[in-house]
Amino acid sequence: MNLRFSALNLRKSYEGNPVLRDCSFGFEKSGIYILMGPNGSGKSTFLRICALLEAPEEGEVIYFSEGQTLRKDIGLMRRVTLVLPEVGIFNADVFRNTAFGLIIRGLRKKEIEERVQSVLEFVGLQKKAGHNALTLSSGEKQRLGLARAMVIEPEILFLDEPTASVDHKNSEIIEDMILKMKKDGTPTVIMTTHDPAQAVRLADRVMVLREGRITPHGGS
Repeated sequence: MNLRFSALNLRKSYEGNPVLRDCSFGFEKSGIYILMGPNGSGKSTFLRICALLEAPEEGEVIYFSEGQTLRKDIGLMRRVTLVLPEVGIFNADVFRNTAFGLIIRGLRKKEIEERVQSVLEFVGLQKKAGHNALTLSSGEKQRLGLARAMVIEPEILFLDEPTASVDHKNSEIIEDMILKMKKDGTPTVIMTTHDPAQAVRLADRVMVLREGRITPHGGS
C-alpha cells in the first residue's frame, strides 16, 4: 500500500461565505495527521473534498501511487473512506452492518465472515455481532462505524471528530484503536479534533486550519 495525495489550492464557499481559500497540503508520508481548528473553519469540508465525496470550486486533490497520478474513479474511491461523527446505522445486526461494504464488493461469504470477525474483535464488538446495531450505545456505534470502514481495508482513512460524542471509556478505546493502526503502519489516518491533548497523544503531525488555509502546528 503506497497511496498518497496532495490537496492543491482548494477553494470552497457556502452561501457566498468562503470556507477554504487556496488551501494546500501534501500527505506524502504514512502516519497519523491531526487537523485542528475552530468550529466552522472548514475541517469537515476539507475531509469530504479529500475523500472525493465533494468537489471544490477551484483547485484539486491529486492521488498518486508508485509515482503515478491516479484517476478519480470507483477503484480509487474504494481505497479511501470517511467516518463521520454521526455514524449511519442500518436496522440490522452488527455483523451485517460491518459486512455491508464487503457484500457490495461481491466478496465470498467465507472471506466476509473472516474479515468481519477479525475487525469486530479489533474494535471490541465481537460479542455483539448478533445484536441489532440500533441498540448500541453512541460509543459502540462509533466503534461500529470504524469497524465498517476498516473491514474494507482502506489505504487512507479520514476520521471526522471520532470521539466528539462518546463517553470517556469509548474515547479511550477509539484512541487505542487508532494507535494500533499507527503501529501496524496502515492505513494513513487524517483526523479532525478539538482536543489538543488528544492531538499530542495520537499525531505524527498536527495541522491547523485557519482563515481557510492549513498550516503546520506552530507555523505561520
